Amino acid sequence: MSRDIPAALLNALSGSEIEPFYAVEFMFDPRTTTDVNGNAFTVGPFRLWTGLGERIIEVQGADQTFTGAGALLGIGGVDEVTDLSAKTLSITLSGIYSDILSIALQEPYQRRQFRLYFGEKGVGDVVQVFTGKMNKMTIQDSGETSDIQMSVESNLLELERSSGWRYTDENHQSRYSGDTFFSYVQTIQDQQVAWGRDSG
Repeated sequence: MSRDIPAALLNALSGSEIEPFYAVEFMFDPRTTTDVNGNAFTVGPFRLWTGLGERIIEVQGADQTFTGAGALLGIGGVDEVTDLSAKTLSITLSGIYSDILSIALQEPYQRRQFRLYFGEKGVGDVVQVFTGKMNKMTIQDSGETSDIQMSVESNLLELERSSGWRYTDENHQSRYSGDTFFSYVQTIQDQQVAWGRDSG
């Protein structure tokens, strides 16, 4: 699928030596929760990149701080396609301690937005290469530490799902309160209509 690549990033990728990286955004809802010791802390968007240390990256029109995860962050299923086929991505975070794992278990992650970016260390520009919604979390426990794998569905999968809307007044009122468009649907279900003959 074609996409616009910033000129600075394109020039950097054309060099003889490059240092590419990925950056990910888990768009969790901002909220306050507690850890296993009862200490309160704020949960919000979770941003990581495949380098070390913190890196400021401009995404979605604003500078954001991404925390370096290095080799602990694994990304699988990044395939470029030329059609509109829906893809699924897998993100793995290794070496997670049990106290952090308990936080992950209580986080309402399903259907939250996810974004994947590609960049080069020599420039500040990145390009978004994938966007989707978090779907399923799998945890592999190995004693003191664990691995967390998150599967992310492409937004294109929404085209394959039914909307769940019904042609009923109740369903229509839940979306457009006061609109009477479907108010007579039930009364006409078994209505006999005389068409081209005597109604008597």
